[in-house]
Amino acid sequence: MSKTNDNAIKISRRALITGVASTVAASAVSTSSVALNKTNDKIDLRAIAKPPKPPFTKETAMQKVRAAEDGWNSRDPYKVAMAYTPDSSWRNRAECIDGREEIIEFLTRKWNRELNYRLVKELWSFKDNRIAVRFAYEYHNDSGDWFRAYGNENWEFSANGLMHKRIASINDYDIEEHERKFRWARGRRPDDHPGLSALGL
Repeated sequence: MSKTNDNAIKISRRALITGVASTVAASAVSTSSVALNKTNDKIDLRAIAKPPKPPFTKETAMQKVRAAEDGWNSRDPYKVAMAYTPDSSWRNRAECIDGREEIIEFLTRKWNRELNYRLVKELWSFKDNRIAVRFAYEYHNDSGDWFRAYGNENWEFSANGLMHKRIASINDYDIEEHERKFRWARGRRPDDHPGLSALGL
């Protein structure tokens, strides 16, 4: 790709977060992945689409669930936010969150508080542009107390595969450190690590 074209498909992080990039013609960019470069404060415009796109099959719904799990296990608020529309609307527990900027602020607070966070998601059902998911994650607070959170999410996607609505109900359960079930190294859950059903969760 020429330098001119490369510059044409990159904009400031703030412009993409606030949705300015959503006006760019989809044909001008590749939609295969999301690329974030924090060093020069640029984000690749491929973030304006997020395959697979609806309507979902069981296979593509499962891909969407795993991609979301992987993103959240990165604990990178900016990377996670790019999977949602600029005007995405959330209800997380009792908190209402609107747009990418608020998503980034929320996730930054979350992962500053929920330490050594590890998450497993599992597909529950799907239809058209909607997916229902159940999940569990483990973390500890700054006092070293461990918790496992159980939850359900309802997702609704735009035509470009970005999520524009997320509704999550979550309950926390105290556990002892020796009761932890999610012990892989930080980052993506290994492919051979059991899922929720296999773990009896």
